[in-house]
Amino acid sequence: MAAKKAKKTLDDLFYETLKDIYYAEKALVKALPKVAKAAQADDLREAVEHHLEETEGQVGRLEEVFKLIDKPARAKTCEAIKGLTEEAKDVMKDFKGSDALDAGLLSAAQAVEHYEISRYGTLKAWAEQIGLDQVVELLDATLQEEKNADRTLTQIAEANVNRRAEAA
Repeated sequence: MAAKKAKKTLDDLFYETLKDIYYAEKALVKALPKVAKAAQADDLREAVEHHLEETEGQVGRLEEVFKLIDKPARAKTCEAIKGLTEEAKDVMKDFKGSDALDAGLLSAAQAVEHYEISRYGTLKAWAEQIGLDQVVELLDATLQEEKNADRTLTQIAEANVNRRAEAA
């Protein structure tokens, strides 16, 4: 008789999703410098560079979460981030030198932020359900950073980047 498969729990789902966002954040640490270099507008470049520093801190925070749940800090390939970073590469290649480049970079960056906001919001809710109070605080700190980054990108887009792209 075949062994009965152990039922998966919310703890298991939390850990698997944590590995996914860990991969995503580490991939972004590699991708963001390229986005910053490609950005034409100073305010966009500065926002991306600032968020790169935050992202490095978020990787450290995730490593702390792994310790708190007594699990190894492992990354699991995040196909969503792979796709979103590929889109950003395509924008950089296809719109290089164009006034629309920054609008495309902003769009790609916001797609990433929205993915991260979704993931961190979910992880925080699950951590609350499981009773991981310290983890909730760490995840909430990152969630707030992601929301702030998204707001900053929107402000940059509305202040000048979208107008420049449209006027070209």
